[in-house]
Amino acid sequence: MQILRGKSHDLGGFAVRRMLPAPQQRMVGPFIFFDHFGPATLAPDVAMDVRPHPHIGLATVTYLYEGAIMHRDSLGCAEEIRPGDINWMIAGGGIVHSERTPASLRGRSFALHGLQCWLALPDAHEDDAAEFFHYPASDLPQLDVAGARLRVLAGDAFGRRSPVKVHQPTLYVDVLMPAGSGIAVPEEHEERAVYLLSGELDIDGNALAAGEMALLRSGECVLRATRDCLLVLLGGQRFGVPRHIWWNFVASNRERIDRAGERWRNRDFPTVPGDEVEFIPLPEERSA
Repeated sequence: MQILRGKSHDLGGFAVRRMLPAPQQRMVGPFIFFDHFGPATLAPDVAMDVRPHPHIGLATVTYLYEGAIMHRDSLGCAEEIRPGDINWMIAGGGIVHSERTPASLRGRSFALHGLQCWLALPDAHEDDAAEFFHYPASDLPQLDVAGARLRVLAGDAFGRRSPVKVHQPTLYVDVLMPAGSGIAVPEEHEERAVYLLSGELDIDGNALAAGEMALLRSGECVLRATRDCLLVLLGGQRFGVPRHIWWNFVASNRERIDRAGERWRNRDFPTVPGDEVEFIPLPEERSA
């Protein structure tokens, strides 16, 4: 079992821990980007304001445990996400969106805690038309397994299927495990990982601490909570063609990323209705 510890960054009021991509593991199934933000209590004069920015070649998924985020995109979608819901945005050949603290929470303290992930799109879907879907918490399958409470966020697990539109076999499950409980992670997914948000977890005799991600070996793996645990399972089918990632772009080759960068620099992406003025400029330097 390999453990990833990620890097934590302060974004002016709340911390973000980035687990993927990591030097030792770029992807887990289709997951190519994994951020854990919070938990934090934001002061009345602090808000989350992620200005309009572009994406290609990926699907974004935001999942909250506390707080609320207002999503707006260049398709004209405007949807506030709250704990337990799924906001699922398929960038395809290109989309622009912003993520901001809703007006109802501005000017007062509020808690913010959640996950944001990107899933790379397979070759055949890189240039698909952009789409956005909102799935309320009530639409997501919930079940109890050996005392643990599970919600299937995307893909298939434990005999249940999420309604979220995925493009290849995917594993994404929210799990709350009381101390002393144990579950076996399904074996049908080629690549699997566990990220522990809080608590202490034992994986086949190996300890996992909060803020760490474990890459699971093939075959059956048993998770046991030594303290109350909040965790997610993630993974799916291995990508046959490696993905390139730079800034907000994911692609099967660097030329696609270069073209997307030029489009953004030249302001050739569509604007976001209701959020047309501000935008995040293209970074001056590109990493290798």
